[in-house]
Amino acid sequence: MSELYNNIEPNVIDDEMLQKAIEEQRPEHIGKLAKRTGINFKDVTELELSFRNILQIDNLWQFENLTKLQLNNNIIEKIEALESLVHLVWLDLSFNNIEVIEGLDTLIKLQDLTLFSNRISKIGHMDTLQELQIFSIGKNNLTTLKDVIYLRRFKKLRTLNLRGNPLCDDEQYMLFVVAHLPDLVYLDYKRVSDTTREVAVLKYQDLIEPLEREEAQALAQLEEELAKQKELEYHKRLYEIRNASSYDIAESKRAEYKEDILQLSDALMTLEMLTADQLEELIEDFKGNIAVIASTFIENVKGMITQCRDLENRHHEELLEISITTLEKSVKNELDEDLPADVQMLLVDKNTIVNAVNTSHGIHLLKIDKRESDILSNTYRWQTSVTEKAVQNEINRNRERVGEIIQYIDNLQEELDNLRDPGDDGVGLTQAGQLP
Repeated sequence: MSELYNNIEPNVIDDEMLQKAIEEQRPEHIGKLAKRTGINFKDVTELELSFRNILQIDNLWQFENLTKLQLNNNIIEKIEALESLVHLVWLDLSFNNIEVIEGLDTLIKLQDLTLFSNRISKIGHMDTLQELQIFSIGKNNLTTLKDVIYLRRFKKLRTLNLRGNPLCDDEQYMLFVVAHLPDLVYLDYKRVSDTTREVAVLKYQDLIEPLEREEAQALAQLEEELAKQKELEYHKRLYEIRNASSYDIAESKRAEYKEDILQLSDALMTLEMLTADQLEELIEDFKGNIAVIASTFIENVKGMITQCRDLENRHHEELLEISITTLEKSVKNELDEDLPADVQMLLVDKNTIVNAVNTSHGIHLLKIDKRESDILSNTYRWQTSVTEKAVQNEINRNRERVGEIIQYIDNLQEELDNLRDPGDDGVGLTQAGQLP
């Protein structure tokens, strides 16, 4: 025994302890009756075994209807012997000496799990706890923020306590947790604010999006594997029909397999619906990304067009100034060189040259405006074309997939309907189970 327990006398969970615990938690008159008539452990739904120096979990298999179990403030080192407590909804193992999360596989109804103040260094081995809503694992030895990603599989998780772990010292702790657990309502006993959620999503968007795609692919793969298993089971049962020894057995199996076909159809359609939903989300993300690209490009184009207009305005002002100066010098015969004939035609008077320069300026501005309009129109058309094509491709894929599923199921049903016993030369079994 370790030095930790030198001053503690460990206890075991025996019938005497259990009997005493039940009597203590029941009303006084019921407790007295229980002493006289005995207690049926199967009738117990709540059990408190706190502060009893329990070293090892044991002897709880009789409490098959237990929904709430408190084993907090003991010296338990390992989670074990809970396999039979399949109805457990609430489990408190806080303030113990547990180092590894384990032994929870059968507790599929568990909603509230408390492992506060133990020695756990990694979150895991909880995959079957899909009903989990509240999870407290504060004051343990969790050091890596990435451990939080494991909790994404618990879609019903709304309350999480991690306070007191080394990972909480990371300055990005709260934003990281909130970003990776978007459905979380309470973190470390505080409600997650909308502002925190928005900041977290923006900060970790580039990490979350590929993570969501990976999860969607994994889910689709799992659903596909389940569908394949159902298909293999169906073909196995077809073989059993072919080898049935009588009409009654064949018909019984035929009815079973007809139901299997319906279940397979539902499974395939459900898988396709999940795939369609996931692709719809991806397409929406794609449309959003395309919109951002188009918007950024348009913003840059408008910026450059604005610069072009500014340059044209400056050019116009300088050209007008030069033209008037040249006109004045021409009138005074002060030009240093002869000007081309077409330029001399403009140097008639001030109005003529101003009108010519203004006309040129207007033409240039119109060309700039048209160029801007063409670029913007082409960009909008490209954006619409790309997004509409993505949507239409998904519509076509979905229709084809649904058609394939329907055709496949029809083929299976037809194969079942046309099935003949190999010993009756294709005629089929009679209801009497004899060949005609």
